[in-house]
Amino acid sequence: MRLDPIAIENLISQFLAEDIGRGDVTTDAVLTRDIRARGRFLAKQELVLAGLEVAEMVFQWFDPELQIQTFYLDGDLVPAGKEIARVVGPAHMLLAGERVALNLLQRMSGIATLTHAFVQAIAGTDTVIADTRKTAPGLRLLDKYAVHVGGGHNHRFGLDDGVLIKDNHVALVGGIGPALRLAKKNASHLLKIEIEVGNLEQAREAVTEGADVILLDNMTPDQVRECVTLIRELEPPGRQTLVEVSGNITLDNVRAYAEAGANLISIGALTHSVKAADISLKLSP
Repeated sequence: MRLDPIAIENLISQFLAEDIGRGDVTTDAVLTRDIRARGRFLAKQELVLAGLEVAEMVFQWFDPELQIQTFYLDGDLVPAGKEIARVVGPAHMLLAGERVALNLLQRMSGIATLTHAFVQAIAGTDTVIADTRKTAPGLRLLDKYAVHVGGGHNHRFGLDDGVLIKDNHVALVGGIGPALRLAKKNASHLLKIEIEVGNLEQAREAVTEGADVILLDNMTPDQVRECVTLIRELEPPGRQTLVEVSGNITLDNVRAYAEAGANLISIGALTHSVKAADISLKLSP
């Protein structure tokens, strides 16, 4: 996955406008414009780095010629205490961009670090870790990029990406069968159709009706194993229905879900409740 520079520049413009407002009154009161500074990004914990290019683009918003000297790249495992990168430029510019650059770098590295931990927890299985649409408004592109950097896979970017029939859809149209039949009738033939189920009987109906992907929601590993066994027994020869698992997944139980037969494990916590990585930016003359 690559970041779209134009989309990122538009986001950064909004973020800086929110933070700077009518100007950095503290810096303007304390420093003259001729003072230059060196900034050092320091990892205060072990982390998987994500967002360094974005942080650089924050400072380039003030000066397009400015570049960050990097010692690590996105996706690298950075030990605690290591210098990640350094930047040199006018002090007022570095101070104005500091908080936005750090906020993005810390959040994205936190997401990448947590994703990496989940990926490592299921190492040796054929299961993949994926994100969800449970991202911070306005930050979906960056959140999902960070998941990718951490070794995860991206689920839908938006509602236009694929057909995913959730429990509310099922309730509103009267069941699994009607929902799938309507989707097959009305959705583009180029789109796969996924449906969420909550028990064994719903899984039976979903595979019988020909769902491409079945999402097993809020089940125990034993329930997942039972559903996977049933799906494999009922699916037509030569066709494998993808099985996604979601709901209450933690680092302690994720491997049990993978070993129960899930092809894909989607985890909202990767982005909706991630802890920002501990990174500082220290300035010196």
